[in-house]
Amino acid sequence: MRVDKFLKVSRLIKRRTIAKEACDRERITINGRTAKAGSEVKVGDLVEIHFGNSTISAKVLKLSESCRKEDAETMYEIVDGG
Repeated sequence: MRVDKFLKVSRLIKRRTIAKEACDRERITINGRTAKAGSEVKVGDLVEIHFGNSTISAKVLKLSESCRKEDAETMYEIVDGG
């Protein structure tokens, strides 16, 4: 699954366009490597989102093309709220 779509479906970022912009500005990494919007994310990957002075690290637990708001948090596990 594309990282921009994963971020939107999991609701780590509310809109896919915002996720794409974050990737374009090199604020998203997958397993320590800078991610482009089209980068593939797999179960077990560590996705980091850099917001200003803070970083959120989330481990991918499952991939789903769509899910309900209540189930979105089952797609990832926060590893470090830095």
